[in-house]
Amino acid sequence: MSTILVIAPHPDDETLGCGGTLLRAVAEGHSVHWLTMTAMQPSLGFTPERIASRNEELASVSKAYGFTQAHHADFPTTRLDTVPMGDLIGAVGRVIRDVQPNTVYLPYRNDAHSDHAAVFDAAAACCKSFRHPSIKRAYVYETLSETEFGLRTDDPGFRANVFVDISPWLERKLEIMKLYAGELGTFPFPRSEPCIRAQAVLRGSQAGAHAAEAFMLLKEIQ
Repeated sequence: MSTILVIAPHPDDETLGCGGTLLRAVAEGHSVHWLTMTAMQPSLGFTPERIASRNEELASVSKAYGFTQAHHADFPTTRLDTVPMGDLIGAVGRVIRDVQPNTVYLPYRNDAHSDHAAVFDAAAACCKSFRHPSIKRAYVYETLSETEFGLRTDDPGFRANVFVDISPWLERKLEIMKLYAGELGTFPFPRSEPCIRAQAVLRGSQAGAHAAEAFMLLKEIQ
């Protein structure tokens, strides 16, 4: 069985990007770890009550997935462009050293949110074989409300070349997404139930399945 690490710039990115794949991996007996890179902080205007409720959400999400362990780097949310890259690489590297994952999932480099770009750069640096040889596979996931809104003119776009059938786990993915208070909106808001379903069906149609998640293969060592 494999050890898997999913790296999320913000809590909920893991669910939007690869929630069904993570549920499938847990069901198949793999050890799945979750690393969130940012957290709500009082200095950013979040109240103690909201921070406490977010921590409860994270505990509920981790339990719902059946993660082996949840890891939280706790950098300031929406402010990763102010954090030295060495600090981000160090935080990711420490978890990788502890977990020794075979497979890593990370966000797309050209997502609209600058936090996603910073996390990709830090995680990709940690995927070097001479730095962390346990990593044999690295995949990039797409995040609704971020990947499709990336507007860089030099970006060729998210080019899916790996698909995972999540047909039996789509409903559970949606249930977990609802654990995040205030993150789901009303259609046509992109983080909405109809949009999550539509994306899963679209990716499923590309993979000959009722529902799927799509990835870009970054690295594979056989």
